[in-house]
Amino acid sequence: MKQTLGDLARAGAARLQDAGIDGAAREARLLLAHVTGLSAARLGSAMGEVAAPGVAARYEPIIARRASREPVSHITGKRLFFNHEFQVSPAVLDPRPETEALVLAALGAPFKRVLDLGTGSGAILLSLLAERDGATGLGTDLSDAALTVARENARRLELAGRCVFQKADWFAGVTGPFDLIVSNPPYIAQNEMANLAPELSHEPAMALTDGADGLSAYRKICNGALANLTPDGRLMVEVGWTQGAAVAALMATAGLVDITVLPDLDGRDRVVLAYANR
Repeated sequence: MKQTLGDLARAGAARLQDAGIDGAAREARLLLAHVTGLSAARLGSAMGEVAAPGVAARYEPIIARRASREPVSHITGKRLFFNHEFQVSPAVLDPRPETEALVLAALGAPFKRVLDLGTGSGAILLSLLAERDGATGLGTDLSDAALTVARENARRLELAGRCVFQKADWFAGVTGPFDLIVSNPPYIAQNEMANLAPELSHEPAMALTDGADGLSAYRKICNGALANLTPDGRLMVEVGWTQGAAVAALMATAGLVDITVLPDLDGRDRVVLAYANR
């Protein structure tokens, strides 16, 4: 008996549900859309159609990958973030909805030149530039593979002419000043790594943890910020929900002023903002 697309989706959902994955039905349909090349809307209306030859054979190993807790974005090679579709890979941190709070906050004031420290896929920097015609930016990262992904995303979004991506260890080799510095650095403490969701084991450890207390990157960023900001420039960093006060204190010690801890959509501390001076 020939299988319909609906049969495949239901079987895939059952397998993902058995693997303990929340939203199993939605993810099964998303992966089936990826395999068939159909849009989500078209797939929804085609569930009663017989699956084309080869679809089941391609779908089964993809469902197996997701059941092993490989992130959907690594399987499809793309992730939606702040109005744009970004290419992603195991070389970069998967852009998350919480990080959109950083982008929204950064867009709350004008900027002409922005620095994104630890840029990864380039999602933060490119989202900012896409909203500010004429602004330029620099994205830095220690990973050559991540920088390759970021450059491809800049090309796809037609922003390559307004940004540069550079291999650097935080501010090393960076030429300022910038009127906006942003970063989503590794902020998970080493002793917290064992308790993370299985999907995170597929992401680069250097983008998740500093291998210490989760604050090492913030110390370096705060200590180098004033030397790389314009007189009225802003520093904005994403933080873990328990780290707002600690990072704010680091900014104050570094001489930054007007420090504010901003929440995400769930009301948890997510972004710390500070100025060079006011």
